[in-house]
Amino acid sequence: MERKTKESNEAAPHDTQNPPTPLATLMKEELCRLSTLFSSCCIYRVPKRLRHVKEKAYTPQVVSIGPLHHGKKALKSMEEHKKRYLQDFLRRTNISMEDLVKKIRDQEARVRRCYAETIEFTVDEFVRIILVDATFVIEILLKTKFHEFRAANDRLFNKPYMLQDVWPDMRLLENQLPLFILEDLFKLYKIQVSSKNSIISLSHDWFKTLMDIEGTEDSLQRMCSSKVEHFVDLCRNLYLPVESRDGGKLETLTIPSITELHTAGVKFKVGSNPNIFDIRFTNGTLNIPKLKISPETELTIRNLVAFEQCHCMHNLINDYVVMMDRFVNTPRDVELLVKYGIVENSLGDSNYASILINNLANGVTLDADNFYFATLCDDLNKYCSSTWHKSKANLRQNYFNTPWTTISVAAAVVLLMLTVIQTVCSVISAKQQPPR
Repeated sequence: MERKTKESNEAAPHDTQNPPTPLATLMKEELCRLSTLFSSCCIYRVPKRLRHVKEKAYTPQVVSIGPLHHGKKALKSMEEHKKRYLQDFLRRTNISMEDLVKKIRDQEARVRRCYAETIEFTVDEFVRIILVDATFVIEILLKTKFHEFRAANDRLFNKPYMLQDVWPDMRLLENQLPLFILEDLFKLYKIQVSSKNSIISLSHDWFKTLMDIEGTEDSLQRMCSSKVEHFVDLCRNLYLPVESRDGGKLETLTIPSITELHTAGVKFKVGSNPNIFDIRFTNGTLNIPKLKISPETELTIRNLVAFEQCHCMHNLINDYVVMMDRFVNTPRDVELLVKYGIVENSLGDSNYASILINNLANGVTLDADNFYFATLCDDLNKYCSSTWHKSKANLRQNYFNTPWTTISVAAAVVLLMLTVIQTVCSVISAKQQPPR
């Protein structure tokens, strides 16, 4: 009892000297109200340094998926179509609305933790958003795969064919649902679940076709055996190299453009491997996988870069964008890539295409100590700095660039040789004549 009294007396001066103030109390309450940060977050707002370059590339135009853009006036017209797809889902799965709501509610906290920012919707509001949007996405995937699932009056797959306006919005970073909730709901279907009928495989087939990407079967196997966060992460996996390797230190930020490489005598060839990361430089020939330049490509790559910048330790898509930005500085660079079949320019205009490629790199950050194409850049710089390669290229490009110039040069050489021979013969003949 005496000890307790002594401790109280010792603490009393401190309380007297620093009594709680309204401001201190208010600030402590504010700290207590701070939201918890979770490492499981995977869906982010696009950083302003990227968004300001092209706002439209990150903002849904037709449909909201998830809570970040829910309720926007410009997107409300799609809400009725989403509810019709929910109706189709309930009819096909033969599950009650009560059971479906419970299934989402049981995962509500986990789904909410996937968003990097605090979601202000109540539990009921949040569950409703996730339920409607998740069933909408699943129905789109299934109706794409199984045509018999489509109704004759379906406004997305039939007149007025709104799907072409919806699918770009499904690739936006801010318009995502965590893939695990789609997988959970998909299991309610009476479809034989196999490697060919799963959310991963259906999504893989859909995005591969829409993005016109070849040779992604190995990517599908990798995705089936690892965690895929959402559709943007899935698209990133479609692009990534099958065999990953560490990057290297970039010795110089100066990388030759396509025109500079051409001037130095580098030959260009379409890479046999369709994976965009398989850029190889061997024996003076630069092999670059084919790239289609279109507004769709731009939208996809912009959102992949944004996801990497927010979420990934290794920004491989970012490195590819930087590499292409260094390759292309002028319309002439695009024209050369088109000439050799490396670029398919659906924009038509080389100047517009070069601007698009350069703008992709605006706002991105470059890790010069861990750059995926560091070795390639060093090899190209060494080749271009060689005087011998430049001289040989100059000779070939200026004197042997067409069959006619080649024939002209060959004829001139032959004529020169004949002249020399004639001169030598004349000298020899003159020496052999006896003096008069």
